[in-house]
Amino acid sequence: MNNLLDPSILFFIFGIFAGIVKSNLEIPQPISRFLSLYLLMALGLKGGFALNQSGFTSEVAVGLGLAIGLAIAIPLLGYNLLKYKLDKLDAAAVAATYGSISAVTFITTTQVLDQSGIAYGGHMAAAMAMMESPAIIIAIVLTNRIRQESQCANAPQASFGKILHESFTDGGQLLLLGSLLIGLVSGESGHKVMAPFSIDLFKGLLAFFLLDMGLVAARSIAEIRGKPPIALAYAIIAPPTHALIALALCHLFHVALGDTILLMILSASASYIAVPAVLRHAIPEVQPALYMGMSLGITFPLNIILGIPIYSHIAKYLF
Repeated sequence: MNNLLDPSILFFIFGIFAGIVKSNLEIPQPISRFLSLYLLMALGLKGGFALNQSGFTSEVAVGLGLAIGLAIAIPLLGYNLLKYKLDKLDAAAVAATYGSISAVTFITTTQVLDQSGIAYGGHMAAAMAMMESPAIIIAIVLTNRIRQESQCANAPQASFGKILHESFTDGGQLLLLGSLLIGLVSGESGHKVMAPFSIDLFKGLLAFFLLDMGLVAARSIAEIRGKPPIALAYAIIAPPTHALIALALCHLFHVALGDTILLMILSASASYIAVPAVLRHAIPEVQPALYMGMSLGITFPLNIILGIPIYSHIAKYLF
């Protein structure tokens, strides 16, 4: 459990502690937003530089294909399980949240892999971006079908075209893909120029951002109170289940260790930024406290503190 001794993880735990004791410690929102954009930009650049060296190989194609397949299968599986225990619209919202990904969990994992000397492909940054949108699109299709089945004439119908546009032009995702493309095009010369920005500063700013995320997670824990027991159970059980599904597929297709760990983490994570931002408008009938409390209050801390080392250990053992 050397992961728990990593300064970034310790700052995250400290942030949870500060939030639980109701400290007035807080990170101003503009700074938090800047840190989020910086991490995405730095990750995209690192991925682009790595892709420039490796090129587009069959290994890259398999990794991206598995990422898209998991991003489609997980929300469909989640919805078909949850619709028997929750209201169908609630089930669609939760399934979308857990079918999408957490960029911060992914970024933290790449840092752990770097420190452990475990190589991973630069294309995994693109895989992360590709896994964000399918769950949103699936949720909107399911929501419109549910409303039609219930014959709610006055219920708002989400515009598929608008949702598609929002999903693929989200600022964070666009920055990630743009940075990856810039890193890919600029290659080794760009890597040398940008190293002080994308590498040297990365660890410290990640720790600062995780401190803020710890504070937010502590506040979100309270939002799960009073919610159906199935919500709590799903927030705990679904992530490792999704990770094991990813592990089985990676083992079947002979995916490298580092890429396998990242696909496990992506599959186990849940969105708390992109998906909730869309669902607030697309499915206003569902209270954000449900899916936000589950993803940010339970799943995110569990993945950061326990999930990363456990999934990494399982993957290493299998390999």
